[in-house]
Amino acid sequence: MAVIKIDVRGQTCPVPLVETRKALKKAQPGDIVQVVGTHPTSKAEIPMAVDALGLSLIDISEEGDVWTIRIQR
Repeated sequence: MAVIKIDVRGQTCPVPLVETRKALKKAQPGDIVQVVGTHPTSKAEIPMAVDALGLSLIDISEEGDVWTIRIQR
């Protein structure tokens, strides 16, 4: 199992979602994709996309303006 980290801090829509989708396509089943960002809209959109793809959202954490979303492929 690999952990794929994506840092999209400072990026706005649609970049965080596009980068997350790219990483999820490359990920093997069981891999974890960890997305770190600051754009509030993306924090809502990424979990919706994960749900639409039928993948597992592990958790969403926040520290100040920075959020981290962990997804299992």
